[in-house]
Amino acid sequence: MAQKTSSLIQRCRFLLLMILFLPRVMTSSVLSVNGITENYILDTEPGLQESLKCAVQNHTRDEELLWYREDGRVDLKSGNKINSSSVCVSGISENDNGITFTCKLQRNQSMSISVVLNVTFPPLLSGNDFQTAEEGSDVKLVCNVKSNPQAQMMWYRDSGILNLETHHRIQQTSEYLQLSITKVKKSDNGTYSCIASSLIETKTKDFHLIVKDKASTVPIEPVIAACVVVFLTLVFGLIARRKRIMKLCRRDQDPQCRTAL
Repeated sequence: MAQKTSSLIQRCRFLLLMILFLPRVMTSSVLSVNGITENYILDTEPGLQESLKCAVQNHTRDEELLWYREDGRVDLKSGNKINSSSVCVSGISENDNGITFTCKLQRNQSMSISVVLNVTFPPLLSGNDFQTAEEGSDVKLVCNVKSNPQAQMMWYRDSGILNLETHHRIQQTSEYLQLSITKVKKSDNGTYSCIASSLIETKTKDFHLIVKDKASTVPIEPVIAACVVVFLTLVFGLIARRKRIMKLCRRDQDPQCRTAL
């Protein structure tokens, strides 16, 4: 009889624990954005508008929500905070690529969900279109690029693939393609084309290089020596002229002095 009573007590304890903890499990709050309960990447394009709706699921009381764009808090209206909250991302541009929007529970900000914008766009090329260089100097043609997905890049010259010579060097990163020419020659004159190809589109930008004749330079040492000679000649000339004038003045003064006596 005692064993049955003990077993019954254990069962009651187990049922009591189930009753206490089951509602908490069933009603634990979950955040979602546009119906998705995990962090995700949102594919979009320039010029589009995207709406992000954050909602609290399984909440047992009113919950205030916060929105962040990167590290900056988004200003929400009073009627757009409790249990569900929406932000509208309008006028999406290439600069919005990789921007993260995060929705957080105000009372427990460790509970959050994030959406990263993946803005796809064709290559955008920029750089100095025209460059003039003196023969024998060093030149850098820099083709800046922005693209998502990343573009494959190449240099062309006068509509053909650039044949690299010993004084040519190419450097490439995800942001630019650079052609360095050391001791540029007259034969380097021409139009260099930066070609960027992505899965979306291929874009081209031309760079015109004009190589001028090397300017003749006058050695500085002979010029300085000549200036010194001219200066000293003038100084000695003035000194000699001054002595001559002084002698004439003395001759003119002697008769006047004798007359006065």
